[in-house]
Amino acid sequence: MAGNLWPVVPGQRAAMMLALLFQLEQSQWWAPERLQAAQFRQAAEVLRHARRTVPYYGKKFDHIAWRHGQSLTAEIWSELPLLKREDIQDAGDRLHSRALPKSHGKIGTISTSGSTGKPVKVLTTDLTTAFWSACTLRGYIWRRCDFEAKLVAIRHAPIKKADYPNGGQMHLWGGADGGAVPTGPAALLSIMTPVAQQVEWLARQEATYLITYPSNLEAMLRHCQDKKIRFPTLREVQTMSELLNPATRELCSEVWGVPISDMYTCQEAGYIALQCPGHEHYHAQSENMIVEVLNKDGSPSQPGETGKIVVSHLHNYASPLIRYDIGDFAEVGEPCPCGRNLPVLKRIVGRVRGMVTLPNGDQFWPFFSNRKFIEVAPVRQYQIVQKTLDSLEVNLVTDRKLVVKEEDKLRDLIAKRLGHPFAMTFSYFDEIPRGKGGKFEDFKSEL
Repeated sequence: MAGNLWPVVPGQRAAMMLALLFQLEQSQWWAPERLQAAQFRQAAEVLRHARRTVPYYGKKFDHIAWRHGQSLTAEIWSELPLLKREDIQDAGDRLHSRALPKSHGKIGTISTSGSTGKPVKVLTTDLTTAFWSACTLRGYIWRRCDFEAKLVAIRHAPIKKADYPNGGQMHLWGGADGGAVPTGPAALLSIMTPVAQQVEWLARQEATYLITYPSNLEAMLRHCQDKKIRFPTLREVQTMSELLNPATRELCSEVWGVPISDMYTCQEAGYIALQCPGHEHYHAQSENMIVEVLNKDGSPSQPGETGKIVVSHLHNYASPLIRYDIGDFAEVGEPCPCGRNLPVLKRIVGRVRGMVTLPNGDQFWPFFSNRKFIEVAPVRQYQIVQKTLDSLEVNLVTDRKLVVKEEDKLRDLIAKRLGHPFAMTFSYFDEIPRGKGGKFEDFKSEL
């Protein structure tokens, strides 16, 4: 509000975000029964909307003994069929709502391979983006971050928007859009930057917080260990998008003297879990989605058991993801001593990724445009394996065997993305299996 500096009167976006944060601060301490009841009240609204406006769900739930107006229970919920990535691929725009509430805002699109190398496309709205931002801010608040400090990220970035040597410069941290929380500056560097240049760039930033991927962080730490490089202003590293190896936590403490805080997200669904501020396990973000961990027989996994993760977004009415099997696994934990009653995931078994190595010795974390893959050919799953310094094996699951022209386009796309004309062989499969422990690598190096 013009002329009003203190106390601040927030604008519409900031007021919404502050209202969400206020509610999240309360609900994290609720008794588990109250939390689950609130989830099912919201899930019932999503289910009603999906049945009425989303063609894919038209008669999908007719066998379920539930009608709108009735209470939705855990027993009824468990009867709903799981949504697989293949279902999303097959459904296409049949998974999109034909009557989205106008108040949910503008529609956006997300294309991603997730944790299985299988590209999918879903719609998002301003509302789902707001919950993403709220969970991001909750993570900062949990960790008592200094909002006046500088935050930098080394991650996927639009081409030429965050290239070395300068990177991209921003006025606010991620998630702080709308002015709900004023922050210090932020900077972004493309993950495609060689590790030595990442380290040099980070040294120039004088940052307090760093966000990057676990495998990339490990490569940076190894480089700094060899060169005896530390960053005096760095206070914490946050990791994302991959499985975090406990050894990387130890290495970060040894080399840089700072802790790691990890987060677990699924791009098409949002925040799944955040690391507890007082422990190394994770709290499910129950206000954003229902997170289930299921045994092979479909029963809920108990503390100490490992099962597959199934999520249901509570606020995406554009592309409702109801009981979505994301392809990852987790071990259920005991209730947390911190007092938060958000469910505990003790250990997450998700995607891992290697570093690509160029013939000149440069190494970096590869990131592929899944949308481009889909535009070139009917790719359902992919895996790229570096066999030698000059050669790659491209494993594909497709609707049909690709013609030479399509393979050539994929070859050019991959070579351009990696910055080297690798020799490539294409192999076709019905399904690309996971590795040991249930992990999947959409890129891996055998060097």
